[in-house]
Amino acid sequence: MQVVIFGKYVKEGNIPYIQELLDVLHEKQINAYIYAPYFKQFNDKIKFKRDVGVFEGYLDLKVKKIDFMICLGGDGTILDAVTVILDQHVPILGINLGRLGFLASIDKGTIKTAITQLCDDRFSLEERTMLYLESDKNLFADVKVALNDFTILKRDTSSMISISAYINGAYLATYWADGIILSTPTGSTGYNLSCGGPIIFPDSGNFVLTPVAPHNLNIRPIVISDDAIVSFGVEGRAENFLCTLDSRFETISSMDEIAIRKNDYTIKLVQLPNKSFLSTMREKLAWGMDSRN
Repeated sequence: MQVVIFGKYVKEGNIPYIQELLDVLHEKQINAYIYAPYFKQFNDKIKFKRDVGVFEGYLDLKVKKIDFMICLGGDGTILDAVTVILDQHVPILGINLGRLGFLASIDKGTIKTAITQLCDDRFSLEERTMLYLESDKNLFADVKVALNDFTILKRDTSSMISISAYINGAYLATYWADGIILSTPTGSTGYNLSCGGPIIFPDSGNFVLTPVAPHNLNIRPIVISDDAIVSFGVEGRAENFLCTLDSRFETISSMDEIAIRKNDYTIKLVQLPNKSFLSTMREKLAWGMDSRN
């Protein structure tokens, strides 16, 4: 088995967990490659019991046979990993070194158990739908996909903006708001949820369109089929606006044409025994908990 260890930032308190992961991989005789920018942050603080390789990015996935990508961090780390994996179908195992950890659902205290279950084939794979952006302007270079959401937002403290939304070319509504979110089921527990949108199960086959601080209060989040193509027009007093794919952003104007559809490929997340969307929702969101009892 060959794995890639992927991360963004190394905190001093996380060094023992990185050491434990590398020790377990050595014990299980698993070949490991480490994402180069991540490796540079801790290579002099770890005792390596066997040689590890350096992983540079997407092209390495096309050359090397990688079985899993192990992400160390929070949900943001997994979103970054998606931009590296793209269409190579490498499953992601997320070990939570961050805070909430809705996608990175494996607790850092269970690293050895998680790797053992991986080696014993005691896991399942969840396929997660992604978004794909189409535009007359070359936005987001060659990475036009998002696992969580696409947004259009006003810039800084400017006045609210006007966003017209169309579904399969048919006019839906005009939103006077600070912005709008088009979310996948995976992203429904993120920005969408904080703006009052519904939680959607990963396999529901839907997207959700949620306004951000709408001025027209009679307008509410709407759930649509993920086969739909959603296009937008935006106007406002400012000349430029922000649009985002997950944590990445670009500047757009009212002249730009933008449409979002379901991406042609999915991302695979590793789910270990006794871990599911329902259990994660109860644990991370304290779903149904009553502090009085």
